[in-house]
Amino acid sequence: MTRRQFLKTMGFSTLTTTSIGAPFLGYGLRVEPEHVSIDRVTLKLPRLDPVFHGYKLVQISDLHMDYTWMSEDRLIRLMELVNEQCPDAIAITGDFVSWDAEPFEDGLVKAMQMLNPRDHTVAILGNHDHWTNAEVILRAIQRSGIGDVNNAIHTIKRGKAMLHLCGVNDIWEEHHRLDLVMEALPDEGAAILLAHEPDYADISSQAGRFDLQLSGHSHGGQIQLPLIGPMVLPYMAHKYSSGLYTVNGMLQYTNRGLGMAAPQIRINCPPEITVFTLEAPDDHKNA
Repeated sequence: MTRRQFLKTMGFSTLTTTSIGAPFLGYGLRVEPEHVSIDRVTLKLPRLDPVFHGYKLVQISDLHMDYTWMSEDRLIRLMELVNEQCPDAIAITGDFVSWDAEPFEDGLVKAMQMLNPRDHTVAILGNHDHWTNAEVILRAIQRSGIGDVNNAIHTIKRGKAMLHLCGVNDIWEEHHRLDLVMEALPDEGAAILLAHEPDYADISSQAGRFDLQLSGHSHGGQIQLPLIGPMVLPYMAHKYSSGLYTVNGMLQYTNRGLGMAAPQIRINCPPEITVFTLEAPDDHKNA
């Protein structure tokens, strides 16, 4: 962790813990973080072939494996919960660790190897993965049998029909290459883009090729207060901090994540596993 990152983290911790007051701390520290919300969202994608109608895509994000909250055992239990959703495919939108990578490589592999979608699991990196050791995280992804879609695509086929799961590497650390994705992306078939930072939707939507962008990064703010909303949001997560949006005709969804950044507290912002059911447009279904 750099000095700048440390100071920003400590500033966030001080602001939030002093603002919410002691009565909420116990709940936010130990109760809500344990209660994972399974958020079910049905989305109609304009380019989705009818053969993929009803396709179930599960998104998880911001695992933040660390020494304090996200242990190997906890992560394994969460992966079991993902499998219980019977996904056709799984998308992981970055930040596998918090402030260290090497000690958690084997634990990540053990947990992620459990994922059992019908088709495939794909993943991208987040800013914390680069702040620690991106090579270690990429190696863990490879060892787990997960598809690395950093500045790349993975295409799922049903006969001649295609569903493209695309990704860009982290935006904050300026590793994103949307141009490479666009060069590799066929003209036909629905395309879903994984981008860790949600506000990247302002850029990706201009390509006019993606039906949906999936992001994380914000943790939903971790603390959401009535009439105030998210207490603190990170860079590139101020516009599309949580849930579903439409940006220049493209759908954008921001997952609240499973882990936490400092301070490790959640209030009115539970951890999330998102289960998307994809639907083809009515005119495609009747074709």
